[in-house]
This record gives sequence, C-alpha cells and structure tokens, in this order.
Amino acid sequence: MATMTTKSGKSFSPGAIVWKVLEYFILIFFSLVAVIPVVTCAMMAFKTKDEYMSKSAMSLPENWLNFDNFIEAFQKADMGHAFINSVIVLICVLIVSVIIGTQLAYVLDRFKFPGNGLIRSLFLIASLLPAVAMQVTVFNIMSALNFVNHLYGYIIMSCGTDVISVYIFIQFMENISQSLDESAIVDGASYWTIYWKIILPLLKPAIVTACILKGVGIYNEYYAAQLYLQKKEIRTMAISLYTFVGPMGSQYNLICAGVIISLLPALIVFILCQKQIYSGITAGAVKG
Repeated sequence: MATMTTKSGKSFSPGAIVWKVLEYFILIFFSLVAVIPVVTCAMMAFKTKDEYMSKSAMSLPENWLNFDNFIEAFQKADMGHAFINSVIVLICVLIVSVIIGTQLAYVLDRFKFPGNGLIRSLFLIASLLPAVAMQVTVFNIMSALNFVNHLYGYIIMSCGTDVISVYIFIQFMENISQSLDESAIVDGASYWTIYWKIILPLLKPAIVTACILKGVGIYNEYYAAQLYLQKKEIRTMAISLYTFVGPMGSQYNLICAGVIISLLPALIVFILCQKQIYSGITAGAVKG
C-alpha cells in the first residue's frame, strides 16, 4: 500500500489518513451536538417576546444587551429564594451522603462478617432498579411520614444511600493498606478514630468524585422535586422555571433566561474549583 511522507520524515498510509479524518469528523460532530442546544438557549434568552414569536430559534437576537428576560425570569420565578433552597438541600444531602457512604464502605471493606457479600449484592440490585418504578411506594412512605411539601422531608429522602458513591468509596478504600489500621489499633486507636483520622482524609479524591456525581444530580433534580415540593416557597432552582409553563403555552424566552441563570452558579464553582475537581476525579479513577 502506498504511503505519504511528510517533511519531518513521518509516513502515513491512506487508510490512516482516512481514519484520522473520520476521528476529527466524529469529534466535531458530537461537539456541535453538545454545544448547539446551549447556544440556541443563549440566543433565545436575549430575544424579546416579538422576536421569539416571529423568528426561528436559530436566528440571532437584535440586541445582545437586552437583559429584560433575565430580570423578569429572576423576579417572577423567585429564583433567589429557589437558589437558597437548592443550596440548603445540596449541602445537607452531600454532607449526610458522604458520612453515611464512607462509614458503610468502611464497614463493608474492613470487616468480614456473614452477609457482607449479600449486602453488596443487594446494593447492586438496587442500583439496577429504575427510580420511577419505586415512586409509588416512596410517595406512600413520604405521605405517611408527613414529608410531602416540606423541605426537610425532601432532604431526608434525597439523603438515601447512593449506591454508586458507596462502590466508589469501597474501590478506593481497597487500595488503602490495612497495615495503617493495624498500626493505629496497636497505638490504642478505636475504630471510630481510625475512620475519622485515617480513612476519611485518605478518601478525599473519592469524596470529590462522589460529590460531583451526587451534587449534579441533586441540583438538576426535577421529577422528585416537582412531586414532593409543590409549594412555591420551597421550590428549588430546577422547578422554579415551571412558573412560565401554562395551559396557554410556554414562555420559552423566559425559560431560557432562567436556564442561563441556573447554570451560572455551577459554572462559577467549576471555574474556581476546576483544579480540585480534575485532580479528584483523576485520583479516584486511577486508585479505584
């Protein structure tokens, strides 16, 4: 097969060139698939009501400095209050989930007892069950405990053990030498001291990874929040935009403006903490 040689002396076959072009085409295509909805949403957010009604979604807005939609969306949807509710839920859920998940992983990994394997298998089965299929039972439990339409009830429900996070903690913990535990026990440390002062600090990369996965899911949660937080004063960011959906139609220019507002906090956190996020994910993936 004929080959092509560059000035630097490297040779490429036609098949390799075709494959390289195909790789770049696939990357560009899926990048556009991911970016176009965001770009369309941003363009829609700056359009007036007349522009939204008369022009296509891909047409550019006449005035990029028109922030009326953002102000109206923020005020009508009470997004400031909704953001505070989301932050409260997010912080409480992450703290409780990390504490419960790491302690459970510590017990399952460090202590061998009858039923250890069964518990792991049950967690695996639970992770395969669709959440929607269990909502009838969960809703009955929430109603019986008077947790519906209460922020604390939604927080308690969301604090349920995250199976994926538990497995991340277990896999990372398996790479922590048990000789550290034995040395601490010889020095008179209790199991709680070992967990709190040795295991938990070493689990920092896994905790970062688990918090990212859990945090994104909680912040963007719509179905459960819409089901259990029906009062306007306890709505979260994800369901505050439901204000602009009605029987006479949806105000997509305001919805898109609200979406951009809801994205800003997550974007700011990512920009400020991207070094810690990348290092946490990389360390968790390698050691897990």
